[in-house]
Amino acid sequence: MTPRRADAWFSLAVALVVRLAVVAWAHGRFPAVEDGHYYDILARRLASGAGYTWLWPDGMITYAAHYPVGYPAILAAGYAIFGASTTVAMLIQAGLGAAGAYATHSLVDGPGVARWRPLAAALAVALHPALVPYTVAIMTEGVTASLLLVAAAFAARASASERAAPWLVALGIVMAAATLVRPQSLILAPMFGVFGAKAAAARAQRLARAAAVTAIALACIAPWTARNCWRMHRCALVSVNGGWNLLIGATTPSGGWAPVTVPAACSTVWDEAAKDSCFQRSALSEIAHAPEAWLARAPAKVAMTLDYFGAAPWYLHASNAGAFDDDARIVLLSFETIVCRLFLLGALVASARADGARMRARKGVAFAGAAATLTVHGWLGYVGVLTCLVLVGWRSLTRAPLVLPTTAAVILATVATHAAFFGSGRYGLVVAPFVGALAFAAPAVETRSSRG
Repeated sequence: MTPRRADAWFSLAVALVVRLAVVAWAHGRFPAVEDGHYYDILARRLASGAGYTWLWPDGMITYAAHYPVGYPAILAAGYAIFGASTTVAMLIQAGLGAAGAYATHSLVDGPGVARWRPLAAALAVALHPALVPYTVAIMTEGVTASLLLVAAAFAARASASERAAPWLVALGIVMAAATLVRPQSLILAPMFGVFGAKAAAARAQRLARAAAVTAIALACIAPWTARNCWRMHRCALVSVNGGWNLLIGATTPSGGWAPVTVPAACSTVWDEAAKDSCFQRSALSEIAHAPEAWLARAPAKVAMTLDYFGAAPWYLHASNAGAFDDDARIVLLSFETIVCRLFLLGALVASARADGARMRARKGVAFAGAAATLTVHGWLGYVGVLTCLVLVGWRSLTRAPLVLPTTAAVILATVATHAAFFGSGRYGLVVAPFVGALAFAAPAVETRSSRG
C-alpha cells in the first residue's frame, strides 16, 4: 500500500470512529422527527414487505411517492437485516459518511500535489462539524453529500484511467442512487460525466461521457419511474412533491419554507400525484402572473440555503430538547458556522490562486467574497467561489484536480435549484464537504494523467 493510499484509509478510519462515537452518544435518545419521522415509517414498511405504501388512520393503504424512495430504501436494507431502529439508521449514515471522507482524498490528490493536501481535505470532511453530528438525523442531506463525493471520486478515477468504462458505469450507478435520494442530484450527472475525462480530451468525448453517465443513471432509475406510472398514475421520475415545493417557492415571504395555502382548484383533489400536479399548475400560474416578484425572491432563497447550515443543531433540538437544549444548539451552531466560514475563506483563496485565466479579476472577486464571509451574508462567499472557478476558464478547469470543477458544479446546482424552489440551511449541506475540501486544493498542478 502506498503512503497516499494509507492516508485515504486513515481518513476513513477517523471519520468512522468519530461518527460511531456520536451514534453511541445518541443511542436511544433522539427519535426520528420532522421529515425523518416519515422516512423512518416508510423504511419500516419497506423492510416488512409492505412496499412503498402509507397506512392511514382509517386503515386504508395507498401507494406513496411524495418522499423520494432512495433514502427509505437504504434504511430498509439495514432494517431488514438488523432490525428497525434509529440506531441502525445512524450506523448506516456513519458508514456512508466515512466513505465520503475516503472519496475526498481522490478529489484533491493528483500529480504535483503535496501529500498533506489530500489528507487534510479528507480529514476536514471526516471531522466536519456540520456533517458529523448530523449522523444522528434520519434525514437525506448527509447521505446525499456522501454519495456526491463518491460520485466525484469515480469521475476522478475515470479521468485518470486508461480503462475508464468501469469507473463511468460506477459513476452512473452512484448518481442514480443520489437522484433516488434527492432528485435534483440528476442535474450533476452530465456535469460529473463531462469532467470524467482526461485533460486533453476533445469536446466530443466529454459530451459522450456526460451522455453515457446520464443514460446509466436514468436506466437505473427507470424501474422506479415505471412503478410511478403504474401505481401513482403519473410518470414522475422519482417523487411527486415538486409541485408542492414550487408553490412554496412561488409564495414564500421569507425565502424559506412556509405553510402552503391550498389553492381553491386543488382543495378537492385527494390523489397524491394529482394534488402535486394541481399545485404545480397553481405555482406556474402564480409565477407567470408576477415573474418579477418570483425572481426577486431568489437572493433570499439562496441566502436561506447558504448563509448558515445549522441542520444538526436544529434536528437534535427538535428531536429531544431535554438532551440538547437551546444553549447546546447555539454552541454547536456557532462552532459549525465559524469552521464553515474558515473553510469558505480557504476555498476563496484556493479559487483565486488556481492556475488559469483572469487571476487578477479572481483575486478581486475572492476579496469581495471574503469580506462577505465575515458578515452575516455568507452566501455571497459561496457565490464568490463559484464565480472565481468560472473565471479560471474551461481549459484550466479541466486540468485541475476534480475538486475544483465538481465544487463549482455542486454550488451551481444548489443555487439554481433553491433559487427556483425555496431555501433552507439543511439543503445547502451538500456544498459543505466540497468547499471544505477545496480549501486544501493545490493552487496549481500538472496535467491529470495519473494519480498516486
